[in-house]
Amino acid sequence: MANVEHGGRPAEAFGTTAVGAVRGRLRVARLGLWLIAAVLAVRQVAVVLGTPRGERLTDLETWVGPNGVLHVKGSLYDSTRFTGTPFGGLVLKPLTNAAEQALGWGWTFGTLLLVVALGLVAARALPHPVSRRTAQLAAPVAISLLMLSLPVRNALWLGQISILPVLLVLVGCFVVRGERASGALIGVAAALQPTVLLFAPLLWFTGRRRAAVWTGGTFAASTALAWATMPHDSYTYWVHHMAGAGLGGKADALANQSLHGALLRLDLTGPLEIGVFFALGTAVAVLGLRRAVRYARDGQLLLAVAVTGCAAVAVSPTTWQHQLLWVLLAVAGRVGKRASDRYVWPVAVILVMTLPAKMMLPNVDAMDPLRDNVVLLAALAAATLVPFLSRTSPYYRAPTPTEYAAPVPARFRRVPLVPYLRRVLTRPNLLLELLLIRVTYAFYSKIRLAASGDSSLDGRARAEAHGHQILGIERFLHIDIEYAVNHAVDRTDWLRGFLSFYYESFHFVLPLTVLAVLYWRRPVDYRWARSSLGFATLLALIGFWLYPLAPPRLLPGLGIIDTVHGVQDFSKPDYGALTALTNQYAAMPSLHFGWSLWCGLVIAVIAPAWWMKALGMLHPLFTVSAIVATGNHWVLDAVGGAAVVGAGFALTYLLQGPRARFAKAPAVTESPTTAKEPAPS
Repeated sequence: MANVEHGGRPAEAFGTTAVGAVRGRLRVARLGLWLIAAVLAVRQVAVVLGTPRGERLTDLETWVGPNGVLHVKGSLYDSTRFTGTPFGGLVLKPLTNAAEQALGWGWTFGTLLLVVALGLVAARALPHPVSRRTAQLAAPVAISLLMLSLPVRNALWLGQISILPVLLVLVGCFVVRGERASGALIGVAAALQPTVLLFAPLLWFTGRRRAAVWTGGTFAASTALAWATMPHDSYTYWVHHMAGAGLGGKADALANQSLHGALLRLDLTGPLEIGVFFALGTAVAVLGLRRAVRYARDGQLLLAVAVTGCAAVAVSPTTWQHQLLWVLLAVAGRVGKRASDRYVWPVAVILVMTLPAKMMLPNVDAMDPLRDNVVLLAALAAATLVPFLSRTSPYYRAPTPTEYAAPVPARFRRVPLVPYLRRVLTRPNLLLELLLIRVTYAFYSKIRLAASGDSSLDGRARAEAHGHQILGIERFLHIDIEYAVNHAVDRTDWLRGFLSFYYESFHFVLPLTVLAVLYWRRPVDYRWARSSLGFATLLALIGFWLYPLAPPRLLPGLGIIDTVHGVQDFSKPDYGALTALTNQYAAMPSLHFGWSLWCGLVIAVIAPAWWMKALGMLHPLFTVSAIVATGNHWVLDAVGGAAVVGAGFALTYLLQGPRARFAKAPAVTESPTTAKEPAPS
């Protein structure tokens, strides 16, 4: 009544308005996600159909032809290109005449429809209860992730049917009613992909014994039908190739992400390898099924399906890239008691299933065993190691919340703040942080290398023209000191050696060291510093793309001596092997100086003692001397580096507000009187 009397609306009206606003934002988000899914689907179609004939749907074109499933009249497995079961070949036989006209549009759109159906079923299968937001956004998110995943992209490109067994299992578990129909569908999936038989024990031990019997019976009947129809092919597949092992390529190829392939890549061969494979495979299957049964009884059937599928990935003799969709389904599990830890597992799985292994781990020889088997390791982790939370755990729906700093007003009245990103006070998850830093740097390297200032003749001419522009501006400003400094340093051996060493050694070491120290000692400042460095690097990438620039050492006729890389042959546009490692025309702005200036400013702001601040500021001074003296940058490149660093700090300030002054949220103390004072009625 008081609100009405004073001209306001009742509290219910405010609540209704807030709920309506939330629903409106939810509808907009859902529409945007469906639009993203549609764009990704169109892109996949364009990529497949835009590939020249003979380079796309290569597996399907090998199977289907005028003479039968294969272009040849003999066995399905004469070329070893057909990796499916004899039952799969039997299913493909009706396509013999029609598929020649449908290899492009028909097969591609049919596969996309299977992907959409798979995403819809997976979204419906999420363990209950789910929030309204999750229920409405799960389907477009699932479809988008499937479209981006390497297995789906590989299946579309090759023309494989590996999406169908996964869909049949999900439909059998979550859509159809009745154990008979469920078991029959899973049995057909097992006839197409034999390791799906692992789902029969899952059904049996979770009380669906009739479905388990029907799974085994359907698999046996389908296999027997194929054997009666194609006895020679069935013998070749099941006996000669031991359930398909050895088909589709060498078993030790990187595309075979199974325990068998990993052991072969580790140079284990012969009876020893077979014995180790069977021992490890049995252990993974037993442990994976035990975990899957536990999660199914807990009401997380989708996670149980994913764990079983991951175990099947590991124990199969050959698991090619298009057969790895089971790993992506493991994002349904929840891991971690803290809210900041909750994203580690799904982010890791999504990155593993969407990015090449070289982007996940550095291209270092010591990392080869991990990088070559990164998808297998993810499958093994999901099947045997990852401690997924039970729904009875108090942390399942309510993890320990993240601490945020109180809003701080702007220090400058004329600078408006856009506080979209709240300032987190707790330390971020280290594994997630390292993973994102690695992937971000991999993207940075690829974009930097692919920037428009390439080593082609046109790119070289453009970069050299920009170099003459910069030289002209410096001459006008009387700061063209590159030639004089370069030759003076080159005549002094110890100075040339010191600056060349400094240029090559501290570019990555010091920023990573500063980030590591801040992460361990000052987590709040770590987030602030990391954000500013990220914004500065992003702006620098835009500069590399829009303004390719030849550094002084690569500008013909200038006479600059390259003290780091040696003499350059200007008759060769690629300048040797160095171009394969980095874009040599990514000079404006200079991130060598920019990152060093960022280090110096962060140390100057954070360090408690004046001598630490002064020591930190020596790094950008030495760096700017090194980049000019070695001929790798112009003076104005350093100015550009300083500009993007300043813009990075400014964007961080605008989005997150001033730097938080406390490592922990200040505790609110209660006085005895206020603690005993009753709340107003």
